[in-house]
Amino acid sequence: MQMDSLEGKWSLVTGASRGVGAHICRGLAGLGSNLVLHSRDLAHTDALAAELRGTGVKVACVSGELAEQSQVDTMLGQALAQAGCIDVVYNNAAIMTPFRENCFDIPAEDYRRSFEVNVISLARICHRLVPPMIARQWGRVVNLTSGIQDQPELSAYSISKAAVDKLVRDFVPRLAGTGVQMNLLDPGWLRTDLGGPRAPNDPSTVLPGALVPAVLDDGVSGRFFRAQDYVGLSMAAAIDKALGQ
Repeated sequence: MQMDSLEGKWSLVTGASRGVGAHICRGLAGLGSNLVLHSRDLAHTDALAAELRGTGVKVACVSGELAEQSQVDTMLGQALAQAGCIDVVYNNAAIMTPFRENCFDIPAEDYRRSFEVNVISLARICHRLVPPMIARQWGRVVNLTSGIQDQPELSAYSISKAAVDKLVRDFVPRLAGTGVQMNLLDPGWLRTDLGGPRAPNDPSTVLPGALVPAVLDDGVSGRFFRAQDYVGLSMAAAIDKALGQ
């Protein structure tokens, strides 16, 4: 089984205050990882921070509006100042643009907002944190994507996620042999603020699948993981499944 330990490592999770982000943080803490929790407002992660500290891991909190690049830079500086280094990144935060009945009349602003948060900020986070990972010869970057398709009414959102997929795959040759792995995670359609109340899956079903790309130690980048493929498995069994065993 090719499973790496996260004990004592520092993980940054964007959009950590609720939903998928909060469940990922709980899963990481259960594996011994220290956490940097990001949200728009520090107060939004107070309760989660207290909960996670109760498990024995270290927790830091940072804030920043991901639609504002100056705030992204400030947030990253604060994260590094508190943690010292970031070993694992979950680029979880994203916005869903409105469902537009007339898919031929989607406002340009929908595309701008979606790309600012879902693509540009994600890329800036990767560009800031991956080079130090390469220097340390270890790191994990998990960029959340989506299985959305055939819904042109949501194209501003879906195209932004396609851009994330492309970014990750373009990094594959650059990261080969560095000890850093960058992969994609589709959490599934979940009953969250983004997924809506009619989604079929509870947010808790993101575990253990969401943790697989952080602990898998096979040197491979550019993979597409579906969290729903691992529902009900132990962490060890999830890793074996990911490796095709």
